[in-house]
Amino acid sequence: MAERAALVTGGSSGIGLAIARALLDAGCAVTIASRRPEKLARAAAELREGGGTVTEIAADLATEQGVIDVVAGHREAHGRLDVLVNSAGLGIGGPIEDVQAKHIDLQYALNLKAIILFYRESAPMLREAGAEHRKALVVNVSSITGKQGHEWLSAYSAIKHGVVGLTQAMNRELNDAGIKSCVLCPAYVDTELSDYKKSEIPAEEMITTEDVAGFVGYLVGLSKNCVIPEVMFERPGELV
Repeated sequence: MAERAALVTGGSSGIGLAIARALLDAGCAVTIASRRPEKLARAAAELREGGGTVTEIAADLATEQGVIDVVAGHREAHGRLDVLVNSAGLGIGGPIEDVQAKHIDLQYALNLKAIILFYRESAPMLREAGAEHRKALVVNVSSITGKQGHEWLSAYSAIKHGVVGLTQAMNRELNDAGIKSCVLCPAYVDTELSDYKKSEIPAEEMITTEDVAGFVGYLVGLSKNCVIPEVMFERPGELV
């Protein structure tokens, strides 16, 4: 078993994949989880090329059973959990007159409810790691829209605000157990999720996935005495 192990949701692409790579560089064995098996397998193969131990688990993370299965699979593969990264997410935009209940439910299920369930299912392993070294870490990926609501993204903004609030609550609840939580709130990052915006903001002018992933590597290296509860990543001169 590895000395340190991490679980990254949404690890098949974008920010999650970059974070998984950073955690491998930090010496963690890593489990990546997402919904599509083929895409996940390609990502795992890519990560293994750089060295380190990588496990992939395909599951529908918007369901309770999917979350349960991923955490159980990670425990079976690695036996411990020092870093949990909740990066899986989706966004559905449009004017408020066109909002559909099913789209609200989809975003809530993956972007917020799944994070709550991952805390619940991972808590025993996180507490074990916290008792051992006082540096267990949970990283939740929100959005700059989780700090300031954005037009055409009403439900997404509201749900991402919930991720910020959940992270605050978890620090109050779990810090005494040696478990730290940090919420990341990036503006437009060069990923598939931002493709719709690239006619206005070229990809080369967006925040990079490495910008975000590099900070997760920094968080892992912090002493047990330091908690960074929230980080905002903005483009120069522009909030979103």
